[in-house]
Amino acid sequence: YKLSVSPEMDIMEYCRKEWRGNTPAAKRMRKGYEAVAQKFASIRRIRGDNYCAFRATLFQALSQATQLPRWLQSEDFTMLPENLLSKYDWIKQWQLREKPGKRMGEIRDEIKEYLILLRQKWKNISEIKGPLEKQEACDKLFKNEEEEYSLYEALKFLMLNTAIELYNADKSGKRVPIFSWLLFARDTSSNPCQLMQNHLNHIGHSGGLEQVEMFLLAYALQYTIQVYRLYKHSTDEFITLYPNDPEEDWPVVTLITEDDRHYNIPVRMCQETML
Repeated sequence: YKLSVSPEMDIMEYCRKEWRGNTPAAKRMRKGYEAVAQKFASIRRIRGDNYCAFRATLFQALSQATQLPRWLQSEDFTMLPENLLSKYDWIKQWQLREKPGKRMGEIRDEIKEYLILLRQKWKNISEIKGPLEKQEACDKLFKNEEEEYSLYEALKFLMLNTAIELYNADKSGKRVPIFSWLLFARDTSSNPCQLMQNHLNHIGHSGGLEQVEMFLLAYALQYTIQVYRLYKHSTDEFITLYPNDPEEDWPVVTLITEDDRHYNIPVRMCQETML
């Protein structure tokens, strides 16, 4: 049985274990980890199975949640699948995890359940006051495979909804963030239907999130995702923000990556940093 989120370990100890050699890459990684260790004391490894960007982001968001985000509070949040399926027939091709070829009604009801679960878990965890108890609740949730993967399905559907909103806004001449142009400039995702068929349906199965999809995830959650990209150490892309012009009031979660494919999480902010 693989842990979804491993227990915490000292960052520099982890780095020494993983990057022993004297190659330029190993030296750069060590420098990167040293920089992260100025801010954070520990690291928690995230299980790598093509869902790791979701897992790392959601775990960080929940473990510091103190309230339900506005978009999760809205009345029509759980009506999303119904509303979108009534407008866009192609959403019938949505691939539910391990359940290809579902009928439209089943897809609608199942995604609605996932969204309800996301709201319920977020609400429960955000209401826990003690940091230790909150951490325990997060650990427990990420040991429940059935619930955990249902939450990722909810996130994917929220990304689809956000992509549709951005695509429609652009078509009607409204200003959209630059990443939205890049998202729909790809041959494989020139519209939301293609994005779903060629990208979202494959996340977790045959691939993880690409760079441009990290922006989409950040917009869907209305969170700023700050990533230490260790292989970019000593360049101006070492700390990358998704989106790079975040809204003032969006909470921030921090991840670490060595290669833009797999993500781990730094924990325990050093005291000086907190002040």
